[in-house]
Amino acid sequence: MQDYFSQNGIKYVDYKDTETLKKFLNPHGRVLAARRTGLSAKNQRAVALAVKRARFLGLLPYIAR
Repeated sequence: MQDYFSQNGIKYVDYKDTETLKKFLNPHGRVLAARRTGLSAKNQRAVALAVKRARFLGLLPYIAR
């Protein structure tokens, strides 16, 4: 099974692409586990880093209710 990024031909996980990053967050705003997302280890780390950068810049919330 391929992960989301290799399936869609996305080479770089961009922190500015908040719509894509939201797919990997649960309703509370936490990053989902790799088992749930189906991402490779490399892309899972890249998503986590991108989410952290987007949060710092105010593009994504730290917590959501």
